[in-house]
Amino acid sequence: MSNNRPDHLTWRHWVMGVLVLASIAMVMVRLYQVQILNHEDYLEQAAVTRQGAATIPAARGAILDATGYPLATSVDTWDIYIDRFLWRDHEKALAAARGLADFLSVSPDGLLHMGTEDDLGDVLVTRQVEYGRGLQLDALDLWGIRLIPSSRRIYPEGDLAGQLVGYVGREGHGLWGVEADLDATLQGRDGWMTIERDAIGRPIAFSQQRMKEPTSGGEVQLTIDRFIQGMAEDTLTAALQQYNARSGSIIVMDPYTGAILAMTSQPSVDLDSVDLNDPELDALVRNAAITDLYEPGSVFKTLTTAAALDLGLVTPESSFEDKGAVDVGGYTIRNWDLQAHGLVSVRQYLQHSLNTGAYWLADMMGPNDFYEYVARFGMGEPTHLGLSGEAEGTYRTPADSDWYPVDLATNSYGQGLAVTPLQMLTAVNTFANGGMLMRPYIVSRVVTPTDVRTYEPVQVRRVISEAAADTMLDLMRDVVEGLEWHGARVPGYQVAGKTGTTLVSIPTGYDLDTTIASFAGFIPYEAPKVSILVKIDQPSGGLNLGGQVAAPVFADLAAQVMDYLRVPPTGATVANR
Repeated sequence: MSNNRPDHLTWRHWVMGVLVLASIAMVMVRLYQVQILNHEDYLEQAAVTRQGAATIPAARGAILDATGYPLATSVDTWDIYIDRFLWRDHEKALAAARGLADFLSVSPDGLLHMGTEDDLGDVLVTRQVEYGRGLQLDALDLWGIRLIPSSRRIYPEGDLAGQLVGYVGREGHGLWGVEADLDATLQGRDGWMTIERDAIGRPIAFSQQRMKEPTSGGEVQLTIDRFIQGMAEDTLTAALQQYNARSGSIIVMDPYTGAILAMTSQPSVDLDSVDLNDPELDALVRNAAITDLYEPGSVFKTLTTAAALDLGLVTPESSFEDKGAVDVGGYTIRNWDLQAHGLVSVRQYLQHSLNTGAYWLADMMGPNDFYEYVARFGMGEPTHLGLSGEAEGTYRTPADSDWYPVDLATNSYGQGLAVTPLQMLTAVNTFANGGMLMRPYIVSRVVTPTDVRTYEPVQVRRVISEAAADTMLDLMRDVVEGLEWHGARVPGYQVAGKTGTTLVSIPTGYDLDTTIASFAGFIPYEAPKVSILVKIDQPSGGLNLGGQVAAPVFADLAAQVMDYLRVPPTGATVANR
C-alpha cells in the first residue's frame, strides 16, 4: 500500500488554504476601511447613536455682493433641549420647567409633559435662540436643560435681490436662487456632541463630553452691486406704479465682461416675511429676467442691422424707398406708425424704427445668413449664467416645417421669436465691446475651507467685426441723441440705445390692447460703463410704447448709476441729423 495521500485530498487542502487566506485578506481590508479610511465617519455614526447625542449644525456660508457686503449670512444661535433621563427626578423637573417657561414665556405644563412623556433621550424645545439670550439661559443652570450651538440665516439687506439670493427653508436647504443653486457649497458639514451614557441611559460619571466641530460652508461672492441693485429695484417699483404695469424686469451689466451688476423682476418676494404656504410663492420667486420669454420687438432690429453691416451689404448711408408697407408671401408688413417715409437711410430707418427697413435688410441677406447671425448672437440657447431655470428662447428657421417666408420679415423686427431679457441684453452688449459675445456671470468668487475659486470673464465667440460693432454703436447713439425728444436722453451724457414695442402673445395670436415696452442701451456712449435693459409688461393709462415708457425709466436709472459710479459728464449731445 502506498503512503502517498490521494491527489484529491491535496487539492482540497490547497483550496481551503486559499479560502482561509482570502478571508483573512478581506477582514484586513475591512479593518483598514473602518479604522483608517472611514474612521471619522464611523466615529460620527457611533457618537450620534448614543443617548443624548445631538447634531451641531454647520454655519452656512455667506452670500456677498461685489463690494464684500453680506446679502445673506448666518449668526450664532442656540437650540434648547430637555434631557428626559434627568427629568425622571420629578421635583427638579418641575422647577426646571417653571424656570424655562418663564424664560420662554410659555406654559410650564406643556414643557413638563414634553420632557416626561418618555424617560430616555433628549427632546428639542426650540431652535435658534439668540446667542445672548442663550447665555442668559445657561446662567440659570436649570436642571436637565441643554443648549446646543446652532445658527440662523439672516438677510442684512432685507428683500434686496430676493429672487437672486434665494431663501433657506426649515430643513436648512436653499429653496431658490443662489441659496439653492450653490446649496452644496454653502451648506458645510454638521458636527455633533454627546455625553456618554451606560446601557440603561444613565450619564457615566466623570465621562468626557465628546464633540466634533462643524465645518462652515463656503462663501459665495456675487457680481451684484447692492447699491446699483437697490437703484434698479426702486426704479422698477416706481415705473410699474407710474405706468400701471403688471410686471417688469431690469438688468444692469458690464458690457465688456458680462458681469451682472443688478438684476430685478417684479412682482418679487420679501425675504423678511416669506410664507412657504403662499400659493403665489412660485410666481414671486421666479427670476423672470432669465426664465420668462417675450418677443423683443424693435430692439431686435439692432441685431438685424449689425448682421447686414458685418456682411458688407450696407453702410449707415445706404438707403431704400419706404412705402409704409410691403407684401411678403401674401401678408402685409406695415410700419408701426402706418406711415410711408420715402427715401430712408439705414441711420434714419433705425431712428424711426421702421419695420419695412428691417425686412429690407433681412431680405437682402437671405434666410440662411440671417438665421446664422441670429444663432451667433446667442438666440435659442441659454446664456449659461449658472442659475437654474434659464430659458433657451425659440425661433423657427427654413429647416422647420412650420417656417414661412413671412417669418423672415417678422423676425427681422423682433416678432415671431422669443428671447429672455438676459439673452437680449447679452446680444446687444456686443456693440459696446467690439463684437464679442460675452458669457454673463453672477458669481465672481467662491471661498471654501480648502479652496478659492475665482470666475473670470469668458468670451463665447466673435459675432461681428470690431468695425461693424463700432458702426452699430454709433447708429444707436444717433437713435437717441439724434432725436431731440427721445426719452432715453440723460443730461450731460451721450446715450446709445434702441426702444422696443411688441404686442403680447396669446394662444390665438396677439392681444391688440396690450404691449411690452422695452429699451436696451449704453451709457456713456464714448466708453460704456454699463448696459441696461428695461422691460415693462402691459403698461396702461394711455402710454404703452417703448419710447414713452421704458426709455424714460432707462434715463432715470442711468443717471443714478452714473452718479454712483462717479462718471463725469461727457459733454453736449449730438446735434439732430
